[in-house]
Amino acid sequence: MKKITMLVLGFVLLSNNSLYSQEERDRVITTAVPFLIIAADARAAGMGDQGIATSADAFSQQWNPAKYAFINSQQGVGVSYTPYLSNIVNDIFLGNLTYFNRLDERSAVAASLRYFSLGSIETQGGFEEEPLLLSPNEMTLDLSYSLRLSDNFSMAVAGRYLRSDLKLAVNSEDATAASTFGVDVAAFYQSQSIVFSNFDGRFRAGANISNIGPKIKYDDVGQENFIPTNLKTGAGFDFIFDADNRLGTYVEFNKLLVPTPRDFNNDGVIDSADEEVYNNIGAIEGIFKSFGDAPGGFSEELREVTWALGAEYVFREAFSLRTGYFNESDTKGSRKFFALGAGFKYAPVLIDISYLFSTSRVVSPLEGTLRFGLTFNFGEQYADN
Repeated sequence: MKKITMLVLGFVLLSNNSLYSQEERDRVITTAVPFLIIAADARAAGMGDQGIATSADAFSQQWNPAKYAFINSQQGVGVSYTPYLSNIVNDIFLGNLTYFNRLDERSAVAASLRYFSLGSIETQGGFEEEPLLLSPNEMTLDLSYSLRLSDNFSMAVAGRYLRSDLKLAVNSEDATAASTFGVDVAAFYQSQSIVFSNFDGRFRAGANISNIGPKIKYDDVGQENFIPTNLKTGAGFDFIFDADNRLGTYVEFNKLLVPTPRDFNNDGVIDSADEEVYNNIGAIEGIFKSFGDAPGGFSEELREVTWALGAEYVFREAFSLRTGYFNESDTKGSRKFFALGAGFKYAPVLIDISYLFSTSRVVSPLEGTLRFGLTFNFGEQYADN
């Protein structure tokens, strides 16, 4: 079974189901290192894969590093584990380790490591050769700095090193890992508490352009591949009923800032000639083209936007219940799922879990997966949330 792991994973990540026409499937946007758009932490996963405008936590690095300037704890460490394709294999997973440090009232820094293991692959060059066990993987190293520009608004910049080691070293072939870098620019707004007739409230909003950077290339003669440059925007509102009970509601929109594949020579099919033109589009040029290059016009551009709704109920800052729904157009990937999650606090330790229910005819590779997260907070406490 492990010998076909890579084939199965590539099919799930990069292909689209056969329920749609070839023309529609050819216009689905795919990128290298797609693990970057998988929710790495259980809290965000429990709210439908969103974290742009939620309250700050240890795992804000992936979603909106500007939130760190509003986090309660002075320092913290977050660890998360997400099994992948768990119904097929047991050795593919996404792991995340994050550290943050709020330097003072207005600034914070954070560092994180994200590691995606694609399991073990057994290769054999010939009948007489000993099998070789390989472990392809991908990873990122991130550093971010966030700064509050006012009492309610912050911005952040993050740098990211990406390494993709997917080439299999068979028969002494060159198996050098591919690498590139990316930059995030993020913003976050959090209002003061607002008094209403029966409750208090707080608005939040955020945006992040992530993974701005060069394409990634796996060998000297191969094509360069876009990385998943992405625009995320979101908003939320907290209903603060009393000192013990709070309900947060959130909405988020995402769009890949990557060009749409198309029939450039108008011969009725997207073939190798069209792929050559597509691959010659530069990374920065592609960001600007992505806002208006869909062959179907504005309606197709809208279909390239995913959206998510989520809610989180918090009791005494010690127990949380979460739910969310994520939606992607049927012709642009068809990711659709409900999510449930919960959080528990014991002293300085937070425990988060989440579970996903696919609602699409394209079954999610995370179907039936229980995700885990641990957060350890320490140091002084701030009163920004």
